[in-house]
Amino acid sequence: MTRATRRAILAATLAAPALRARAQGGPAGDWPNRPIRLVIPWPPGGGADTVGRILAPRVSAILGQTLVIENRPGAAGSIGASSAARSAPDGYTVLYDSTGQAINPYLMQLPFDLWRDLRPVVQTASVPNLLVVTPSMPYRTVADVIAAAKARPGGLDFASSGNGSVQHMALELFRQAAGIPVNHVPYRGGGPALTDVISGQINHFFSNASSSTGFVRAGTIRAIAHTGTGRLAAFPDLPSVGETLPGYEATEWNGVFVPAGTPDAIVARLNAAYNDAMEAPEIAERLAGLNVVTRRNTPEEFAAFIRAEQARWSRVIREGHIRIE
Repeated sequence: MTRATRRAILAATLAAPALRARAQGGPAGDWPNRPIRLVIPWPPGGGADTVGRILAPRVSAILGQTLVIENRPGAAGSIGASSAARSAPDGYTVLYDSTGQAINPYLMQLPFDLWRDLRPVVQTASVPNLLVVTPSMPYRTVADVIAAAKARPGGLDFASSGNGSVQHMALELFRQAAGIPVNHVPYRGGGPALTDVISGQINHFFSNASSSTGFVRAGTIRAIAHTGTGRLAAFPDLPSVGETLPGYEATEWNGVFVPAGTPDAIVARLNAAYNDAMEAPEIAERLAGLNVVTRRNTPEEFAAFIRAEQARWSRVIREGHIRIE
């Protein structure tokens, strides 16, 4: 082997990592050098969309690049999530998703696999649902709603954010715990469902608290109870469903994901940016006012949390014989 050949081989070897980095969208040290697509697989106005939009400007300022929000709803969030999972692992497509990642695998065939195709980055929110009704309804307590469902032939109509959504699961748990008939009416997200509850097109809904708190305060919907535990900072007088049905709990969470294969350095920067955004005083105050709980966490902690959630919801789905046709 000649000296020239040896030099050529050495040069190619040293260049290989840079070539691989360019194949994934450039070296992580240059990231981000253009706008980032933030996919929210739910319509505008729902819980994930509300919190995602609150955080996005602060994250953009921290990273020095705009997060361009793209709502891609449908199929309990799986359409948008699948689109993000198929994107290049270069840090320029980010998925902002919710509890459906722990529910959908046990209810439907998905075009992607969370653990194969996506990578958890950070949990951004934990929030209860509110059992809300149209203000013209006479109910004031959970017991009132249960009594009305038992008294009405066929039960009451309840909206949900979609088949397989955590709001659907909250309703199913309510039906099972109370032993009442209900009619599930799935919508394409929490925003459209809230609109119809406000107008009286449908009268009952387990709504994400972050998206419905403002409407409760304005009096356009009435909150009967929440699906978490204890009392809420924004509504200290509002009881939990569990105070009437012991053991009942159904909270929603949000989090950030990227396509599998995204470089560790990008994941670390994105994790830090969202953690810092959540801790910014003005953001923390605004989220607390929407009953959103946040905590600093690592990608590893978020992944462990999702696995625990999957175990929990798969058991509920199995024991409740819940199916999505």
